[in-house]
Parts: sequence; structure tokens; C-alpha cells
Amino acid sequence: EPALRTVREAVFVLEQGIPAELEWDADDATSRHALACIDGAPVACGRLLPDGHIGRMAVRAAWRGQGIGRAILDALIDSAQQVGMPLLQLHAQMHATGFYEKAGFIAEGPPFDEVGIAHQRMVRTLVS
Repeated sequence: EPALRTVREAVFVLEQGIPAELEWDADDATSRHALACIDGAPVACGRLLPDGHIGRMAVRAAWRGQGIGRAILDALIDSAQQVGMPLLQLHAQMHATGFYEKAGFIAEGPPFDEVGIAHQRMVRTLVS
């Protein structure tokens, strides 16, 4: 999907220096995706894997702090609830743990390195 590529390459590859070959994987084909566009331009995205893992949450720099990331996260949580997933999990970059805590996620275990960036595993139980 070109719109997802626009957001993820801007945030992960260009801004954070993650190698492009690590950004795209087979999970994209089986995931539910959320995409936010403003005036037709893609500005934020995220995905929900079939196992309840939320990932690839990204908001382009110029659009941060306006609630768009939370709207993407809420859409993914709603999608998970619609299909009856009991548990959501994600790997949050350390600077973003507060963002996820506000959405009901709880840190679990020690921080770890993923693609050269410190991350924290976080989980949220869903009530059906």
C-alpha cells in the first residue's frame, strides 16, 4: 500500500534510521491496518497482527501531538475487540511508553533492544 509506505518510510527509515529491508515483512499481508489522511495526504498509520500484536505505529513529525496517533491506536483496539481478541501486546519505543499507558497498556518485563532502539513490551487485556 503506497500510503502506508509513505508514512512508515518517513518515520522509521528516514527519521529513525531503520534499514528499509527490516521495515517491510510478511505480517503486512495478514494484518489489519489503520491509516490517517489529512487533505488526502497520509500522515499516520499502525497495524494489528492476527495474534493481537500492535505494531508499526507511526505519525509523521509535522502531525505529532494532535491526537492522530491516539485515533490510530483506538481504531486498532476497536478492531481487535470486534474480532474478540482477548489480549493486545506491543513493543513500544521507550519515549512512547507514556502514550500507551494512557491507552491502558501496562509495561511487562525489562526494556530490550529492537533494530538498535530501546523498546518496552506492553500489554492490555480486552474485556469482551
